[in-house]
Amino acid sequence: MTDGVLNVVLGLVASAISAGLGWLAQSLRRRRRLERERAFFGLPVGGEALLVVNRQASATDARSVARDDVYALMELAALVRECGARATLTGHDEVRQGLGDKTEFCVGGPVGNKRTAAHLESWLPGVAFVSPPEEAGHPVHTLLVGAREFRFLTSREEPGQRAHALLARVHLREGSRPVFLIAGQTAVSNHAAARYLLAHHRELARRHGRDGAFAVVLRVVNARAYGPDVVEFEADVTAAATTRPQPVAAG
Repeated sequence: MTDGVLNVVLGLVASAISAGLGWLAQSLRRRRRLERERAFFGLPVGGEALLVVNRQASATDARSVARDDVYALMELAALVRECGARATLTGHDEVRQGLGDKTEFCVGGPVGNKRTAAHLESWLPGVAFVSPPEEAGHPVHTLLVGAREFRFLTSREEPGQRAHALLARVHLREGSRPVFLIAGQTAVSNHAAARYLLAHHRELARRHGRDGAFAVVLRVVNARAYGPDVVEFEADVTAAATTRPQPVAAG
């Protein structure tokens, strides 16, 4: 074998080894990323997840679901499948089970989701969705967390509207499966909060821990133009959300 041929062979071998090592490194990174994802969402291979469907608050048909809520559920179901788990879809008024045995994604505010209302009452007592005053000119509920108020703003008040969503994770005990609560003021804000959860779960895990409970408020900017694509972090309200309000003393 001549020196030229030998150099070519050695070059090919080196390239093959380099490509193999690169593929192995990428595979290990993907595996670590997926394992972190499974740990954060409580979705081991072969595990189960419950997707709780809300109803469209403005609809007369109790079975009606808004388009953006359907999109949010589809993206959450894709996450469950990516983790190697199984998703079960159920209506908000059909759930008759406790928490902790399987991961739960509960979509929609308490007006259209009885399961959300139960979670807020039990685990996030500092959160409320209240009807707007008559002069607001719209039916969208205001999100209250402790003493803070997050109002829905119409296009007259801010270009393209502004909506908020509560994104929370509830953990009953160490090692139990979490509940993820996605409660927006609108269907678009539900969809935006679901996307934020999928895109920022590593940041949330670093901030709150793998098993930590949290509650944050997100702001959806100009939904008329951007839909659910432009969503920003507004506030960490974990302490206020988990604190039960003091009863008002009788006068």
